Amino acid sequence: MAVSQERSVCLGLWVLLLLSAGMEEVVEGCSCHPAHPQQLFCSAEIVIRAKISGEKIVSPSNSSSPYMKMIQYEIKMIKMFKGFDKAKDIQYVYTPVFSSLCGVKLDSNNKAGYLLSGSMWSDGRISIGQCDLVESWDNLSLSQKKNLNYKYQMGCECRINTCYTVPCASTGENECLWTDWLLDNSLNGEQARQYACIRRSDTTCSWYRGGPPPEKDFLDMADP
Repeated sequence: MAVSQERSVCLGLWVLLLLSAGMEEVVEGCSCHPAHPQQLFCSAEIVIRAKISGEKIVSPSNSSSPYMKMIQYEIKMIKMFKGFDKAKDIQYVYTPVFSSLCGVKLDSNNKAGYLLSGSMWSDGRISIGQCDLVESWDNLSLSQKKNLNYKYQMGCECRINTCYTVPCASTGENECLWTDWLLDNSLNGEQARQYACIRRSDTTCSWYRGGPPPEKDFLDMADP
């Protein structure tokens, strides 16, 4: 049975509507579980490369709350990596206005290029947020750009386990240990930028890089 990827969880802003006082109280902000780019790819319904050509604020016709407002980004889709069965062409993506609601701010003035991932609402609109794979295309490594085409999808049945402390050992053959935080104190280290966790023909999973082996050993971490 396929092993589902650990999804990046976005805890949006919780708003208590104090009807008697006519006030809105903010009680929690946006929080995302750390996730390897491949995990975000696998959990997304839509993954595309696009240029941002415009933006405007929209809100539901039945709500006057500022927290219901969304930024509608007009995009020109360059390439689709995932979601062929859900959408043929995408002209707009939506995100909350407030960053505390996990909204993301994109550059619409210079027709900047982005990698965008997100989910599809029941009405067909595409939603993106801070807990999705949203990144400037120019900031991606060459390996990440190549992995979007095929390698990430090959490993969606694998599990990526994030290591925060030692010892950190694999709990199964279908698992890859993500150790960027231990080795680089960063979630955007070599494994995130250069590697994909791939399921091999013998059904085990391991890190794959289309280049020379790394200088650091991050296969298994144990106490020194």
